[in-house]
Amino acid sequence: MSGFIPLLAPPADHDGPELWFHVQGVDVLIADECIGEHVSVQFLGVLDGIACWGAEVDGQGDGGFVGLRSLFGRVPDDQWTVAGRAVQLVEWERTHRFCGRCATPTEPSPGERAKRCPSCGLVAFPRLAPAIITLVERDDRVLLARGVQFPMPMYSCLAGFVEPGETLEAAVAREVREEVGIEVAGVGYVASQPWPFPHSLMIGFTARWASGEISCDPREILDANWYGVDDLPMIPPKMSIARQLIDRWIATQ
Repeated sequence: MSGFIPLLAPPADHDGPELWFHVQGVDVLIADECIGEHVSVQFLGVLDGIACWGAEVDGQGDGGFVGLRSLFGRVPDDQWTVAGRAVQLVEWERTHRFCGRCATPTEPSPGERAKRCPSCGLVAFPRLAPAIITLVERDDRVLLARGVQFPMPMYSCLAGFVEPGETLEAAVAREVREEVGIEVAGVGYVASQPWPFPHSLMIGFTARWASGEISCDPREILDANWYGVDDLPMIPPKMSIARQLIDRWIATQ
């Protein structure tokens, strides 16, 4: 996120412009001032000298709010990423008002982005779920799959959440094996992307086919196949790291 500095509070000498990211669920309205009644407010950081705030606001379906996915392309990419940060932090604030161990109301933890229980001392940080996403290559083709959750016939890279005690590379091999029944080698890191749907960090890899033939797990994958650059199916939009991995491969062909 070029030009963005995450902070807990505004710099003491800041007296410049502001951006307010108003949040209702996963819908966002960006304005240069706070509008309406707010339930909670969090400072997000500074974007190119502009102080950014995230606010959970009252109301249902007020005009001007746009779903986070639909917001992509309507605002600059760096603002869209800050909007995703706002949605995640507002959701964390909303769901951690009480201690998960003893149900006592929580308090802000000084000096860090955390909620602390004054009774039992439990500290809760914003939740972040790491997930791997992998483009598997075989000669001049790549493996793309349609997940059971896709409402349209779109094909993407294989992905899944990292399990406790597992390395990222092991997660890649396990997810590919579980979802399509093949073995991979040469797992290599490419890039990562915050993914606020609702609170993931997508970690992108490439891998090479090592052995096996496609056998889809019907609980997760409707269809999967090997595709060349000239016969690609519908692929994800440019906002996603899946598309970045695919476009990166296309550029090498």
